[in-house]
Amino acid sequence: MENKINASKDMLIAELDRRVADKILEKSNADLLKKLIIKSESLTEAISIAELGTTYKRTGLHFDKRLEKPSNTISYFKKNNSLSFVTNQLKTTHKLIIGDNYPALLNLLIQYRHSIDVIYIDPPYGKDSLGEFAQTNYENALTRDNLISMLYPRLILAKQLLSSSGVIFVSIDDRNQAYIKCLMDEVFGESSFLLNVPRITKKGGKSTQTIAKNNDYVLGYTLSSDIVFSQEEKTDLSKYKYEDQYVETRGKYALTQTLDYDSLQYSTGMDYEIEFEGKKFYPGGSKEEMEKRHNGIHGVTDWVWRWSKSAVEWGIKNDFLVVKNNRIYTKSYLKCRKKNGKNEIEFIDPTKAFTTLSFIDNKYSNDNGKKELDSIFDNGSVIFKNPKPSSLTTSLINMVCSKKDAIILDFFGGSGTTAQSVLELNSKDGGERQFILCQLNEVTDTTPNGIAYDVTAKRLKRIMTGCCYDGTKDFKLARDGFVPYKENLDVYEINSVANFEKTEGKTAFDVIDEELYGLKKFDYLKDKIQWVCNNFEPTQIIIESDESYIKRENE
Repeated sequence: MENKINASKDMLIAELDRRVADKILEKSNADLLKKLIIKSESLTEAISIAELGTTYKRTGLHFDKRLEKPSNTISYFKKNNSLSFVTNQLKTTHKLIIGDNYPALLNLLIQYRHSIDVIYIDPPYGKDSLGEFAQTNYENALTRDNLISMLYPRLILAKQLLSSSGVIFVSIDDRNQAYIKCLMDEVFGESSFLLNVPRITKKGGKSTQTIAKNNDYVLGYTLSSDIVFSQEEKTDLSKYKYEDQYVETRGKYALTQTLDYDSLQYSTGMDYEIEFEGKKFYPGGSKEEMEKRHNGIHGVTDWVWRWSKSAVEWGIKNDFLVVKNNRIYTKSYLKCRKKNGKNEIEFIDPTKAFTTLSFIDNKYSNDNGKKELDSIFDNGSVIFKNPKPSSLTTSLINMVCSKKDAIILDFFGGSGTTAQSVLELNSKDGGERQFILCQLNEVTDTTPNGIAYDVTAKRLKRIMTGCCYDGTKDFKLARDGFVPYKENLDVYEINSVANFEKTEGKTAFDVIDEELYGLKKFDYLKDKIQWVCNNFEPTQIIIESDESYIKRENE
């Protein structure tokens, strides 16, 4: 059975070799670190050693390293049956992991190494966000040393989780963006850099004597050398809600433009009678007013048709015109249009390439994130500050991943926005994408039971089943007739057991459930013991000479 902890050590050693090749790290220092990594007793210890070799000679960025505390306990997943639910056994089962995301990522490596297609994180840089790391050097922000130290080992694990074509996105504020980019360059390599784009946070701004702050940033890195982006929709598809016999070739159409306008330059040639569907139509709706205009009583701009007589004849023949509310409308098809200056159909691409300015559209703003959360909780934007809108994570996922069975990870799960994006994508195309969220159950003034319990889990329950855990439906989305996504959720919590625990029934071999890691139950205890020792840290060196364990292993 593969020792996955050793595989992770090999990756760390390869990273040190890369730093030497890039002239970031001296070879003699790297050799010493490699020896220490090989002798380390856990992956956490190995990552901490590798972090000691993290320097930024080319950028001049240095930070005081805060290492993860070593522990003699083994962290593992334990299912929370009261929060888990099944709505349809034929649908995808998603995961919410409650607890510190560092042990969560270590546990995910056991099942998902090189399997995650997209990672999105919005790491905490607020003063109330992350326990012991949350010392501040300016208002509402982690000290930069703590922020980088906190992220470094987690990004190391995230890199091992990404598939060969995987992409990781990081949302970050303007104060920390440059430093986190340097960190991402270090962990993933500068050649893996994909994008650094502004994302609108709010449309307006308070009165200020300096400059209003209206954006943060999204950083993207990929392990793929040939990633292909999808195309962005050119316009809001919601208005294309009609269809006719040409839907397969022309797409759906919108009725947003009348054929007559009163704001165009007046021309007698564009002011005429149209016979259509057994009725007569005039610009502005009045024959008498048209006759006045023909007699010279008109403005510089006045009522006229947008199309000439020949264009109207073409439009009737080719079904580009329709009567609505006693007015003639032109059909605005998604995939085609009347060619400018000619009576011909011109087929168009309804999409466009994403740009570095794609995410400054107001649909990506925090205001929309607040509205979304307020529809799920009557006081959503109060109990959870500054939620991202699901439109952001939906677009990011769609942009880089076309797989309908993709696995999406967010290890700073927050209110559950990423999960809602995955569910929405599945509902639109019948996909089987799976989300995995990790969220620390941080207690705040507005979440007395913790964010994971009071916000994340409850949001998922409401949008996936249509009701709260207590069975009530007293929230706006349900009152508005929302159709729930009807998929399934397994909720895990991070538990721990001492590596020196020997009491039968309480050891790591007894309490860890291999079925929570995608395996079937082991037939033999010795196989279970070997699997635990190969995959969980800290390594249980003491069992090698412990007679009781040797006896149990031979059972």
